[in-house]
Amino acid sequence: MIQLSDRVEAMEESATLAMSKKSRELKAQGKDVISLSLGEPDFVTPQFIKDAAVEGMNQNFTMYTPVPGYEDLRQAISNKFQRDNGIHYDKNQIVVSTGAKQTIANVVMSLINEGDEVIIPAPYWVSYAEIVKVVGGIPVIVPTTIESDFKFTPKQFEESITGKSKLMIFSSPCNPTGTVYTKEELRGLADVLVKHPDLVVLSDEIYEHINFFGSHASMAQFDDVYNQVVTVNGVSKAWAMTGWRVGYMGAPKMIADACEKVQGQFTSATCSIAQRATIAAVNADPAILKDMIAAFAKRRELVLNALAQMPGVKSNKPGGAFYVFPDISSFFGKKYDGKTIENASDLCMYLLNVGLVALVTGDAFGDPNCLRISYAASEETLTEAMRRMAFALKNLV
Repeated sequence: MIQLSDRVEAMEESATLAMSKKSRELKAQGKDVISLSLGEPDFVTPQFIKDAAVEGMNQNFTMYTPVPGYEDLRQAISNKFQRDNGIHYDKNQIVVSTGAKQTIANVVMSLINEGDEVIIPAPYWVSYAEIVKVVGGIPVIVPTTIESDFKFTPKQFEESITGKSKLMIFSSPCNPTGTVYTKEELRGLADVLVKHPDLVVLSDEIYEHINFFGSHASMAQFDDVYNQVVTVNGVSKAWAMTGWRVGYMGAPKMIADACEKVQGQFTSATCSIAQRATIAAVNADPAILKDMIAAFAKRRELVLNALAQMPGVKSNKPGGAFYVFPDISSFFGKKYDGKTIENASDLCMYLLNVGLVALVTGDAFGDPNCLRISYAASEETLTEAMRRMAFALKNLV
């Protein structure tokens, strides 16, 4: 009898993709499901980026590329880091991958041995812990609270470090909470990091430009921890390029070289045409995105105002990304049609099957009291989704 590896058997399915699959199945059955489960902008890739891809094809950029990406793309990313983040990464410190997810996996595989601990503030993006586990690392989950805006404090950071700690992973703006760390808050975390020179921080900044404060702060900007920080980014979210599959990182040369080595054995380089399009994206002035960001800010207010009218739902005000992560634990123990809502997963399935709204359980993000709502949808769609959610929650007794 064929047996799968223990590694795969122990791996959890991505909750966001699983919920998206379930909502598609219901739609195929003729159900009018509204899916707010995926982190995908509903905008289309800007025309100038698509034009760059066409130009790349016409110029026959259709062969294998260097594993870390075209040299001119890596130079453009180097320029972007300097322009937007005040960080200098030479082009040989940059590795381009098939999405930020692969970038994160490359870093974890390059740094983590069996039994090494990786500190992950919760809530966290669903894949962090699973990537750590698949290489034999131990995720050390440190919970934060909605009252603290889901922020990881220097005290928590210090107290979570042990002799086995090798890496800390966090995101700002955060998926799933929308939390954004200020420069001063990052400085506080850096003050802890500098005392532990063998520890590395992976700063996931994929939502950098979807920021309602108007400015973004990067951990690697601080000179005293620069050599301990890996900055991960990509073009999927801000530039509406999810399907192009391009992520990248800036890192100390030793880590960049290790990630190139890993990637060379797994996928080699990402798509040549997508790389040509990405040059146009990273060279562009982020001010182009102002209308999209304004649209997301308006949608955020729509969702927050609707949630505020739902008794028992508690939310913070996210500073970026396009998610709200409300606490819905007050509904645990309530019933519908003789069935008890035991946890956030039960509530998500209830809202899907009865309310026809697809959301994602907070369990997948390390907080079992919450669920994630993506507001990367039209105002009309969001208004109807909130109406359905409110109606469904009122029917729980």
